[in-house]
Amino acid sequence: MRQMSPVSRLVSALAICLTVALIPAVTLAQGARDKDAPRRIFGLPFLGHERLVVNDVFGDRYDRWRTGSVASSYIFGSEWTGALPTRPGALVEFRVLGEVIAPARLDLNWTGDRPYSQALSFGLHSHFARGGWEIAAGADAVITGPQVHLIDFQHWLHRVTRFDHTASALVRASQIPNGVHGSAVIEAGRSYTLADGARLRPFVELRGGVEDMVRVGFDFALGPAGEGELMVRDPVTGFRYRAVRRAPDGITFVAGADVAHVGQSLYLPAARNQISDARTRVRLGMHWQKDRWRGFYGLTWLGPEFKGQYEGQLIGGLRISYQY
Repeated sequence: MRQMSPVSRLVSALAICLTVALIPAVTLAQGARDKDAPRRIFGLPFLGHERLVVNDVFGDRYDRWRTGSVASSYIFGSEWTGALPTRPGALVEFRVLGEVIAPARLDLNWTGDRPYSQALSFGLHSHFARGGWEIAAGADAVITGPQVHLIDFQHWLHRVTRFDHTASALVRASQIPNGVHGSAVIEAGRSYTLADGARLRPFVELRGGVEDMVRVGFDFALGPAGEGELMVRDPVTGFRYRAVRRAPDGITFVAGADVAHVGQSLYLPAARNQISDARTRVRLGMHWQKDRWRGFYGLTWLGPEFKGQYEGQLIGGLRISYQY
């Protein structure tokens, strides 16, 4: 397995950050000369937007398995008061996720490894509170296969960063095929204040469609980020990122872990792979905010997802933004 040189790692990280930073956000229309009027998209009140870039170049630096993804969230609702509404549908997230999952070697399709997968999903998710529980529920349309063309974007990044691994003809031929699939997910969590600035949030998640699983875990936060803000979960790392922001400046440390039982996965065909008994994630990260600058960096250890995956992997999530 090939590991990138320090120069290639740096250039790759900069290329990924720059590329994602240049992705045009949806144009926001302001109400007629009233600066206090809510911003609207297609006539809907717009409350906030955030995205998280995930790549193994920010972690263990190997280009394999859960190698890269970008999650974007656009939040709509009548207003944000610092607490979730009690009515489902009053606060809606439009979610976009692009993900590449690769075998351990792009140039070598060895028996027992997972197939190359590329997926692009679009979904609507409702966030609300009921009986002290924070609930997020929604559905996504997941587009898979060569029609997505994320493999071309990955190869472009490799050329830019002089990392010469590209998918072989055999890897391309055995990848997850073209398709459009439905996926649904519901998460319920409950927040507990342990001390000033310290919070613990156990949660349970049910997911079906592209992957069928039940997951239980917890999130811990120490600091202002997340207080009075809407947090949404990145499906790959498990980190919760800030989609509607109003917390003061400061640093927040976050940690968490979860374990899932997976019934079936489109990305791990039964004819080729045997799914691991448990899918584990352990994460540690930091939010920071100072004046107009905001950012996040975190590391997630992913346990093996299939029999034959000889070790786990370490991936990183990154977001840096500046408010003009």
